[in-house]
Amino acid sequence: MREFYRHLFDPGWAASPSAWFFIVWTVWLISWLMAALWSRQAKAHAGSAQEAPYRLVTIAGVLLLFGFNFASSPHGWDVSMVLAWAMLALVVVGFLFAWWARLHLGTLWSGTITRKADHRIVETGPYALVRHPIYTGLLLAGFATAVARGRWEALFGAALFALGCWMKARQEERFLSEELGAEYAAYRARVRMLVPYLF
Repeated sequence: MREFYRHLFDPGWAASPSAWFFIVWTVWLISWLMAALWSRQAKAHAGSAQEAPYRLVTIAGVLLLFGFNFASSPHGWDVSMVLAWAMLALVVVGFLFAWWARLHLGTLWSGTITRKADHRIVETGPYALVRHPIYTGLLLAGFATAVARGRWEALFGAALFALGCWMKARQEERFLSEELGAEYAAYRARVRMLVPYLF
């Protein structure tokens, strides 16, 4: 993260992929938080104790992904400018996919595990490809960022972030299965969880 800030004050910052990683992630985060206001009232939700494990794993992953380095660890791998820009392009693709899913879900979206009033199963658009396309997009962005950082800590952080998303997705599916029954079970049988046609 320090290199992101350093590049922002560099006259040649626009030529630095690391500065653009910071900008793209910041724009996504601010826009995502602002869009949280556009959400339907929850009718039922999981308890905070149920949500704590995946939250802790996700936070640990984010800390490693975005700047925490172990002093004794090896550097990792060299990142060329071509690789860095390619990974930045994947981050943008991941965010666009996540936003497509968010907009397609509309007011049914929630940052916590909930069932909204008049909840229904959305199975069109990105939800025809995977059951959790927002997580799919964020994971693509996370792993691309880890590769661009060129450090093992970042890659481990992306893996923890993925584990946190998987844990939350599993809890969401148990919750929605209880709430929506056979209809959701049929959707789970038809569509993969996070990776189209694979997983």
